[in-house]
Amino acid sequence: MSKFRKEFSRVTPSLTQAINDVSISRRGMMKLLSAGAVMSTGLIGFPEMSFAAETPVQGGKMRAAVANASATDTLDPAKGSNSGDYCRLFMFYSGLTELDKSLVAKPALAESIESTDGITWQIKLRPGVTFHDGKALNAQDVIFSLNRHKDPAVASTAITQAKQFDSLTAVSPTEIKLVLTQPNFDIPVVLATSPFLILQENTKEFSKAVGTGPFKLKTFSPGVSTVGVKNPNYWKPGLPYLDEVELMGVTDQAARVNALMSGDLHIVATLTANDVKRLRQSGQFGVMESKSGMYTNLIVRTDVKPGSNEDFVLGMKYLQPREMMVKTVMQGFGQVANDTPVPPWHPMYNKDLPQRPLDIEKAKYHFKKAGMAGATAEIITTQNIEGSVEGGQLLQQLGRSAGMNFTVRRVPYDGYWSTHWTKDPLGYGSINPRPTIDLLLSQFYLSEAPNNESGWKNPQFDQLVIAARGESDQTRRKQMYGDMQKLIYDHCGTIIPTFISTLDGHSSKVKGVEAWPSGMMMGYRFHEFAWLAS
Repeated sequence: MSKFRKEFSRVTPSLTQAINDVSISRRGMMKLLSAGAVMSTGLIGFPEMSFAAETPVQGGKMRAAVANASATDTLDPAKGSNSGDYCRLFMFYSGLTELDKSLVAKPALAESIESTDGITWQIKLRPGVTFHDGKALNAQDVIFSLNRHKDPAVASTAITQAKQFDSLTAVSPTEIKLVLTQPNFDIPVVLATSPFLILQENTKEFSKAVGTGPFKLKTFSPGVSTVGVKNPNYWKPGLPYLDEVELMGVTDQAARVNALMSGDLHIVATLTANDVKRLRQSGQFGVMESKSGMYTNLIVRTDVKPGSNEDFVLGMKYLQPREMMVKTVMQGFGQVANDTPVPPWHPMYNKDLPQRPLDIEKAKYHFKKAGMAGATAEIITTQNIEGSVEGGQLLQQLGRSAGMNFTVRRVPYDGYWSTHWTKDPLGYGSINPRPTIDLLLSQFYLSEAPNNESGWKNPQFDQLVIAARGESDQTRRKQMYGDMQKLIYDHCGTIIPTFISTLDGHSSKVKGVEAWPSGMMMGYRFHEFAWLAS
């Protein structure tokens, strides 16, 4: 019996394709918007990544910035909800497992995690691990950390996944038996995600962020900055290289990139295509591009009007200028999607679903059938969700030809996730990559999921999600995930026009970093591996 069964492996496609030339700038795209023009292009490729093997330098302080910043920034793994939170949480905490750059779960705080049936899992802890305050890691810390997500009062983002934890028992101070309510062969991958990072038993407040991670908390100012100092007793010998990391939230795109170019920042997340051009022209910066499952989606709530009418939803799906979005808004750093959250390169992708085209006449037909011909509907956008403003404006232009009057209201990014996301009848979301399809579907598509974006409920879909977790035969599992994608494609109100490459920029002084498909900034863990050249 192997420690990690082959079912946990994820096929990661090559990222060494050459990117096509992009001849239409964002400014040109806005001109097209004003003219109401429509065009189509082919799929876009991706550039080579290079990673030079050099001898790491110990010491130094690195200043980094993400695009997320608000008063809800958190140090509680259960509450993390965006890329800024994930980067911060991985600074201070470790998981039982962790994902490598091929999305394969590897042992971390767990020296081994084994199961023969996918239901009963034996977890053996790595010896000699201590928390930041010197306390030794033990089984009760793990049991507390995993069980707390089941408590509705915690309001964990992972409550749906945690419901499958039937029981957790300490076999010894360093061994735990985890029994699930049903088989799930993805458990090692699930346990590598940020919500399941390990805390000390009975942790009730998080102002000190006492974990077993590579850094110890120095200061934390929500919405502004987080500073961590090197954990000298980190369980990975030799890591981290840096003495200190400051993670800032800089929501203004231009300010973030200008600070990088001026030397005030060493590494930044969430570049635009134009930013990439500026950085590459200077010759003093590196760009990490990763083909990923990240996407911006138009959310049509199916539990309120007008989205409660399925024909209206179909009309919106036929109104998506997918190729144009990739070519113009993303300038090639993306891939056409087909209204399901599974990207075309994924081994579980349902290639039998016809690519839904931009079809004004079909959109017009469905809007009329829904009783919406000539009606007005408002689309909510915000600047820091990539492609949402341009996407809303394109829909406004195209809608006129389809008999719909769309108004586009741009709202401030601050407070967007608590005030607008999943609450507006028509609005935008932004979903970071998840290491397994089950995690993605469980968090955003199950009827009972806390982040069920469109309020879509489908009992058949729910049953398939549960059944697929316990299916070890990959052929049958692929069929199940294909059926789920068909249900989403036909009926769900989350409209996914494109997948977005993650783009991060860094100074040439920053070494040890590379693009990972698990998320921006090396799967949110850049600070563990990065170092500064002298």
